[in-house]
Amino acid sequence: MRWPPPSNPETMARPDRKSAERRGRRAEWLAAVYLRLKGYQVLEMRARTPVGEIDILARKGNLVAIIEVKQRADRDAGLNAVPDAAWRRIGRAADARLSHKWHHLFDNDRRFDLMIVTPGLRIFHQKDTWRPDFALTRD
Repeated sequence: MRWPPPSNPETMARPDRKSAERRGRRAEWLAAVYLRLKGYQVLEMRARTPVGEIDILARKGNLVAIIEVKQRADRDAGLNAVPDAAWRRIGRAADARLSHKWHHLFDNDRRFDLMIVTPGLRIFHQKDTWRPDFALTRD
């Protein structure tokens, strides 16, 4: 066996990808704890739909919060981390998830939030980060 092993971009990326996945899961868990402490009921985490994934689906009173979580070096990097196309995909995923599993909440007020986790476990909750430019549709 040759040492060092030849570099292969596919195998080189796997440890970084796994590490990023772990950091992302940790950030989502911290965000969920933060939300619970603020009085939200966390309905689901990592809710998968055919059109996309929702990091956190939470409820507080008559409000359903669809929350995207990002772990970044600072708040500004987090604010720029989710492009409009991703928000539209998250919006379609929210429609799909609410119309199927949470149909009784479909007509509740809805808000799309961004939560940013930075080093030192600082959590920023940016409420009402995005609003859909399309009508809500119940399947």
